[in-house]
Amino acid sequence: MVKRLDATDEAIELIKILKEKHGDLMFYQAGGCCEGTQPQCFEKGGYYQRMGDVCIGSIEDTEFWVDKDLFEYWKHAHFTLKVIDAFGVGGFSLETPLKKTFQIEYRIFTEEEEKNLEPVKVFE
Repeated sequence: MVKRLDATDEAIELIKILKEKHGDLMFYQAGGCCEGTQPQCFEKGGYYQRMGDVCIGSIEDTEFWVDKDLFEYWKHAHFTLKVIDAFGVGGFSLETPLKKTFQIEYRIFTEEEEKNLEPVKVFE
């Protein structure tokens, strides 16, 4: 099965640091002002998904949820979670006090990959 989500080593390391401090985590990728490039990291349960939102996978046992409308637009894309040294838009994400920002890079799946994608979980 082809994964829909991967992460850089730097992103994985930051997730581990945040988990030590905050416990279980979750990501939520919204549409809107950031146009789907900046996911927000919360304590697990710290953000309420909408009906139909989609979990595209997990990193370090941390689910990565995507806004249902944004998923429709990006369902043919692979997400790579990375981290940069910057203060992100809004500042609601748990990495903000560390002067870090999670970001997503996208690439379109090949036709072959599309035939063998991991299933997603839909919030009901």
